[in-house]
Amino acid sequence: MAARSRGKAVAQLGGVARQAFRAASAAGFTLVDMLCVVAVFGLLAGVSVPVFQNVTEGYKLGQTIREVERELQGARLKAVTSNRPLRVRFNCPAAGQYRTVELIGSTSVPATGDGAANRCQESVYPSPAGDNNPLTRPNHDGPMRRLPDGITFGSAATLEFWPDGSVHQQSGSTLPWPVVGVAGTSITVVKGSVTKRIDVNGVGKITLVRE
Repeated sequence: MAARSRGKAVAQLGGVARQAFRAASAAGFTLVDMLCVVAVFGLLAGVSVPVFQNVTEGYKLGQTIREVERELQGARLKAVTSNRPLRVRFNCPAAGQYRTVELIGSTSVPATGDGAANRCQESVYPSPAGDNNPLTRPNHDGPMRRLPDGITFGSAATLEFWPDGSVHQQSGSTLPWPVVGVAGTSITVVKGSVTKRIDVNGVGKITLVRE
């Protein structure tokens, strides 16, 4: 009789255990499981956020260098079609700003005003110009452009585009400016540790370097 009672008690305990197991299974996750999941998500977030930021910054820098490249291409085309020398000035009038401006005077004898500190300011030299009278140049200045916040120019010397399509760069006090050498020159934009580059040679080839 006692043995039968003990067997019944064991059977009841087994039933309770099975019910508890089924309840735990139905609940899905234990507290320990949830803590582990939260920890894994935390690790993934810590890794993915910097990666996402790098991708976003890389995209912004790539878009910026393409805009600078289009400005250079446009300046060369306008110099040819207008039969006037044009310059693309960087960090003018302030850091991170750039503008295509018509050369005032000639390549051999630029006007004094062409080298003035306010040459890039739209308040002084608006775009578009008020008229196309060759006696009141400049007539072909472009709008002021600005780099996005956090992006700066690295190497970016002023380039001069001639009506024959060639590209020239200042070399001391030599006038007219000599044509860009065989090795070419580069315009770079920088954000943090990432740099993008445009190569320009003397015959007017402008290449956006894919890295």
